[in-house]
Amino acid sequence: VSLRAGVDATSRSSARSTSSASPAPPHRCSAMQSDDVVWTIINQRFCSFKAKTRTQTFCRNQYNVTGLCNRTSCPLANSQYATIEEKEGRLYLCMKTVERAHLPNQLWERVLLPKNYAQALAMIDSQLEYWPEIVKHKCKQRLTKMTQYLIRKRRLRLKPQPTLER
Repeated sequence: VSLRAGVDATSRSSARSTSSASPAPPHRCSAMQSDDVVWTIINQRFCSFKAKTRTQTFCRNQYNVTGLCNRTSCPLANSQYATIEEKEGRLYLCMKTVERAHLPNQLWERVLLPKNYAQALAMIDSQLEYWPEIVKHKCKQRLTKMTQYLIRKRRLRLKPQPTLER
């Protein structure tokens, strides 16, 4: 009986050592890998937002930060993405995160930015505190461009328009 117990003990210890040496590979795909798969399909095959010219490739997606079709500025191929959006004269910081991917109607979190430019920059810094620097920088550039656009729009609206005569 003691001999049998010794055989069982050695077989159990060898079973433990083999199971810890080669763990089963994880079956879930990380967000970065799925982003790369999406980008390969968009870049090499087809994207309905892509507009090619002789010199550059542009993106017509409303959430694209730069307007260019490349890996870093593609809202479809990045699971963590942020941009600035204008609706009815107000600017919003739109953020997309991995946690919201299963809810398409709530995919983008919108945060109303203050009308003051300096406060809006500070809010972008606080909201995107742990995000990559390139995303924060591109959002700030877009905020600057859209703020200037809104100022020009307000000036033109206040300026008297000349009437055309026939």
